[in-house]
Amino acid sequence: MNPSPVEPIRVIKAKDRWHWRNEWLESWQSFPATGNFDLAANAHGLLMINNEDTVTPGEGFDAHDHRDMEIITWVLEGSLVHKDSLGNESVIYPGLAQRMSAGTGLRHSERNGAGRQDRQPLRVVQMWIPPEELGGAPSYQEADISTELTGNTLIPMASGMRKYRDTAAITFGNSYATLHVARLDAGRAVQVPDAPYGHVFVTRGAADFEGSGPLHTGDAVRLTASGGQRIAAADDGAELLIWEMHTIAVNV
Repeated sequence: MNPSPVEPIRVIKAKDRWHWRNEWLESWQSFPATGNFDLAANAHGLLMINNEDTVTPGEGFDAHDHRDMEIITWVLEGSLVHKDSLGNESVIYPGLAQRMSAGTGLRHSERNGAGRQDRQPLRVVQMWIPPEELGGAPSYQEADISTELTGNTLIPMASGMRKYRDTAAITFGNSYATLHVARLDAGRAVQVPDAPYGHVFVTRGAADFEGSGPLHTGDAVRLTASGGQRIAAADDGAELLIWEMHTIAVNV
């Protein structure tokens, strides 16, 4: 029996994502993450987690452990207070790219920076890819790219690839992937990079994806052996997170 052909372009609507919530967290997951899931088996390319989370004011994740994972955090609304076992303490806000490499082991907490009386929810996208090599040293990096986001262009936010070495705002430990971001005014457009695997996620607004039609907040496109498509922002503009990936995840 021949395997089913791989779809070169697959649109995942926001409503079709995995959904999980408790008393202070609402999580919309592009890949199943809450529970005992095989993250690598459910990944697209290297991307194993792409969670859009909303956290109640004054709440968040208490200190917990990670190992052998590259974790990129992108705040959409509000602020996130990060503390880790390396001694890093930071407030992450919209426009600030953050990366945590867990390596041989790292413990951290993440909480909504607003107090319970402030009524400011935290909305954040967190993405995980595996490192190229296991057992590296834990590390942390952040960079404010607010100015670059005004240019209506595709920005290499985080990368381990050699060709983006001089332009990426932050780096991570996998030379087969780059995370791009674009904040587009109405009618402005970018092109998806050509790659064996790609992932486009709309964090806000709406856009038209060439050949596939309109996308709205929370929608995603998974690309296999594809790229070059034009994505144009709709009337209210759009923000896009676009992964360029040149290999697949393996069990870690």
